[in-house]
Parts: sequence; C-alpha cells; structure tokens
Amino acid sequence: MSRFLISAAHKSSGKTTIAVGLCAALSAQGLVVQPFKKGPDYIDPMWLGQASGRNCFNLDPYLMTPEQITTCFTRYAGPADLSIVEGNKGLYDGLALDGSNSNAALAQLLDLPVVLVLDARGMTRGIAPLILGYQAFDRNIRIAGVILNQLGGARHESKLRAVIEHYTDVPVLGAIAHDPRLALVERHLGLMPNHELDDAPQRVRAMGELIAEQVDLSRVRQLAQSAAPLAPTHIPQQVLPLAGLPIRIGVARDKAFGFYYPDDLLALELAGAVIVPVDTLHDTQLPPMDGLFIGGGFPEMFMPQLQANVAMRTSIRTAIEAGLPVYAECGGLMYLARTLHWKDQIYDMVGAIPVDVLMHERPVGRGYVELQTTGNAPWSATAGTKPATVRGHEFHYSSLENVAPDLKFAYRVLRGHGVDGQRDGIVHRNVVASYSHLRNAAGSDWVDGFTAFVRARKVTQEQSAAFVAATRTVQVNGHPVATDVEGYLKNLDDWTEDFARAQAEAENLELTEAHWQVITFLRAYFEEHRVQAQVRAMIWHFAKVWGPEYGNNHHLHTLFPVGGPQKQGNRLAGLLKTKGEH
Repeated sequence: MSRFLISAAHKSSGKTTIAVGLCAALSAQGLVVQPFKKGPDYIDPMWLGQASGRNCFNLDPYLMTPEQITTCFTRYAGPADLSIVEGNKGLYDGLALDGSNSNAALAQLLDLPVVLVLDARGMTRGIAPLILGYQAFDRNIRIAGVILNQLGGARHESKLRAVIEHYTDVPVLGAIAHDPRLALVERHLGLMPNHELDDAPQRVRAMGELIAEQVDLSRVRQLAQSAAPLAPTHIPQQVLPLAGLPIRIGVARDKAFGFYYPDDLLALELAGAVIVPVDTLHDTQLPPMDGLFIGGGFPEMFMPQLQANVAMRTSIRTAIEAGLPVYAECGGLMYLARTLHWKDQIYDMVGAIPVDVLMHERPVGRGYVELQTTGNAPWSATAGTKPATVRGHEFHYSSLENVAPDLKFAYRVLRGHGVDGQRDGIVHRNVVASYSHLRNAAGSDWVDGFTAFVRARKVTQEQSAAFVAATRTVQVNGHPVATDVEGYLKNLDDWTEDFARAQAEAENLELTEAHWQVITFLRAYFEEHRVQAQVRAMIWHFAKVWGPEYGNNHHLHTLFPVGGPQKQGNRLAGLLKTKGEH
C-alpha cells in the first residue's frame, strides 16, 4: 500500500499547494491517487479531491479513535495506487503536550514515510540543524525526503542542496521556485474553496505541471512504495441501505454552501437516503424531499444573491414551518437566520430562526468543541439515553444577536464557543442549527438519528395522508363530523339525529317516519347484540310492525335506495358496515 505523509516545519510553508500539485501530477501519470487530510479541514480536501478526481477523507486524532482512523485509511487507500496524507500545521504540532494528536502521531499510527516541506526563504546553512532536529526529536518518525519551497533562484537552490547533502542523509525530492501560479486564492477565512472558482480545474492542472517540472516524481513514488505493509485490520463491510421506507434528503451544494465530509454523505446513502442537490442561489423552490442538510460555507460572500432569491428563501421557510426536518451547520445556521450583517450591509436571509447574524473581523469560535446533548433535539442518535458527549469543531467569524429568549438548544458547550459560550444547536420545530460541525464517522452518529427521525416522520405523514384520503366530513350544525369516503362515521360516538339528517341530505334522501323507525331499530339491535342487523332480521321485525305489504325486502330497499337498508340504513344510524360488505 504505497503511501506517505506530506508535512512541514510550520504552517504556511506551502505544503497544501505542493500536496495538490503532487496529486495532480501523479494522477496525470495515470496513477489512482487517494488523498487524505489530517484534521477537521474542509477546504484543503476539496482542492485535493479536485486534483485527484477522488473524495478526500479526513483523518482526525481528536475526533476519531485510532481504530476509526486505521479503518478509514485502509478502506479508501486499499484500491488506490498511491495515497497522500496532507498534515496540518507543523509535523510535531498538536493539542496534546505528548504529541498524541500530532501529524507525527498519525504518521506513526499508519507507518507513513514523511515528506517535509520547508519554506527556505532566507535560509542556507541553517536548514541542516532544522532537518537534524526534526529527525532527532522522534526517532520513530522516518523523514524520508524534503521538498524545498519558495526558493530565490538557482544559486539559492544549489547552496541548500549542498548543505543538506553534506550534513544530513535526507534526500531532496524537489526544489520549488517562488511562483505566483502556485498560490491558492486566499481571503478573510483562509483558502477560497475550489467550487467558487470557475477556473479551478485549469489552476490545478497548471499546479500539477509546475510541480512535475520541479519535483522528482519517480523518487516520490519509490518513497511511497517503501512504506512497510500495514498490519491486517478488520474493515467493517459497507452494508446495503437499511431496509425501510426510502427517503430523500436535500443537500445544499452551490457556491455559498459546500462544506461536507464525503463519508457523511456516503453514510446518508447507506442509511437509505437519496441525496437531492439544492442550489440556494439559483433554484426557485425546494424539490420534493423528506429532510434537508445545509452544511457550512461562506453565505456572507453571496448575501445579495441569497437575498435576491426570495422564492427559495420562502420555500425553505414554509417547509420548516410545516415541519421539514433540517440539519444546518455554521453557514447553514447563518442562512436560516433573519438577517446577515457584514461591513455595514444587512441582507435578509430565510427568516426561519429568530436570530440575526453579525460578522466580525476576528474569529468568534475556532477549534475543536466538546458538546453534551440536552435532549431537546427532535432527533438524536442518543435519544432516550442519558446525556451523551460528542466532539466536533467550529470556525466562525460571526455571532448571533436578538436571540429569542425562549429558544431551546440541543447542546451544552463543554469546550468551545458555540452560540454563546454555553449553548449550541438551536432547536426550532424540526430544525437543529449549530455553529459546531459534527462528523458521523468520528462517532457522533448524527446520520443515524437524523435519517431515523426523517423516516419515522415520513411514515406518520403517509399514514395521515392515507387517513385524510379516506376521510370526508359532514357539516352538522356548522361543525364538521368525520366519516369515511362512503359516509360511515369514523367515531361512532359522534352520532346524533342531526348527523342522520345531514348525511341523508348529502345522499339526497328525505327522511320520513318510516326511515326513523328503521334507524331506531338498527341502533337498538346493535346496542343489544353488538352486531349490525342483517336484512332478514329487519324483514322479520318490520313484517310484524308494518305487515307483510311493507315489511319486506323490496319496500326496505325502496326506503334506502343507495345501497339498501344494510348499507344506507347503517350509515344513517351511525353504525359500521355489516360483516361481509365490500
């Protein structure tokens, strides 16, 4: 299983650019390249996926157990020719003092050779102790090569190569000159997502060509092949969708919203959901769906377009008020609010949640979060159990204002900021909208709870629809009384003489004294025997009361021409069908 980790001495060394370029360059050689990203990032994986033509999966030691990481890696790396794991920050950086969630720890867990990207601006001889120090800090980590970045020219490169060759045993795999064509577009929150750029494919292809010219790809492939075989691990079988009612889950995917973990979307499909794409910028209404997922994104960059699409905003708000289950994260929460305020401009959003959003110049919530469920969520994988603790992450520059005081929250914040430092996950009708991002594959299991709720609600709706379809009402003294489509009472206790008159009028029948005698007999017979009277019992009774001339089957059918005394008579008497009726 060919593989390696590409890391750096510190953040902003250019490792993402080089990782994207390597994915593009190696894919252009005909290799199946499987990318992975360490940490909770969304944007880097989108670029890596663009370059490789395959979904990029996140490996996160804080959110995932070692077993979950190993399973995820082996599942998706197995079919590939080569796998590239891009680290985050520096090789030894991480939350824990012991480095247990660092890039180096991930390299050790998956036995990944390390390619170290070094920003060499202003460096010559000093690069040697840097490399030697990284080697000595943890002897369990194999730094298999370095790629020099941001070089000032050929002379600078030759000096660095000579120093590294003289003082270290680490090969130089490539030397990248400073080139604006290798820069990924950045803005206030970091890299710009590839799906916002119409020329993203061209940019990635150009990056691959530049990297191919300046990196020894054959040595990179050899390095990847030198990785030791991974120990056998049990990979749970990807089961077929769960049996049950099919459901349709809308997913907002456009330039404003695009932050989704690919394994979460796969989990939705495995749970029996058909994913329905939704474009909040251009679609005029929600397509038919049973639930909606609005992930993160940059709605502040598209405020005018989102406000201008009044039809879509109205469609979503109407669906939410009608009970549509919705899960919204960060950007999705901002979109469901009343207004979005940024740089002295205020734009209307969906208006489904009674809050207003204000953008700030600095982050409000950034980093990992730890949440405790409150039991307020309409759906939860931990429903019916004691409060559970789940982990996620947040990255938002906005806060909420004018928050309705009676709002409920799905989570209590143990670590992080959330909505107000104490709570997150606004609950409104069947909506959960939070600043925190959860990942199903990391143990939150939100997909199971969400799809189970959506499916149960759909079953209830279909049952209600079937009931309504089989129900009509009769107006009795100005009040509706429910019957089935044939006119039989839904609730036998609703019978009154006024109901009989109203039902008879609906059937174009004028009640006479003879009709009332039959109705009275039918109700008395049912009260005594707890079954409806058969026609023969009616004939026997009314032959004695009216005599043979009228107490017969023909006359009874004349009195009740719409189905005879057994059907029309029982309807007017407020009784059920007799046994054997169809």
